[in-house]
Amino acid sequence: MTRVLVLGLLDVQPMSGYDIQQMLRISDAERWGGVLIGSIYHALKKMEKEGLVVVESIEQTGHRQKAIYKITATGREHLSQLVGESLANSSVNYPSTLYSGLSFIEKVAPEKALAALNSQLVALEKEYQALESGFRLKDIAMHQNIPPMTKLIFDNMYAIVNQQRAFVENAIKLLESQ
Repeated sequence: MTRVLVLGLLDVQPMSGYDIQQMLRISDAERWGGVLIGSIYHALKKMEKEGLVVVESIEQTGHRQKAIYKITATGREHLSQLVGESLANSSVNYPSTLYSGLSFIEKVAPEKALAALNSQLVALEKEYQALESGFRLKDIAMHQNIPPMTKLIFDNMYAIVNQQRAFVENAIKLLESQ
């Protein structure tokens, strides 16, 4: 995932590692993409050795220098391959830990089970709020010009969190009715 995001950003425009980190922070890529923001410099160095990116220039900022990377033709080919693979891979993820716990819920005191499920609801609400905040920041960063595909992605993430919230609420109602 890191390679797709870094190469994709560099395909838009040359950037420093710091600029890439900031773009991924604004996009909240750690949350939805599993990208560790701190790993960007390591990924850039590795991709540079592989010929996927090159240093276009070195900029002086105060007492520091920063390398501005750009994608190479080989990097664009690799990006195309990675995007194709990403689109073809199954993206169905089940909350298997929750399903396992619910399958054996009778092994836990009802109060403890209810407390845990209510905790899940709180976590899901925080997730939804984080998505909303991320969308607002992205909207500001993109000057209220979010691409339709990005909007579709956010809409899907909202729907997934809402579906999970409804599922947990129904599990609570079922537990309370027994």
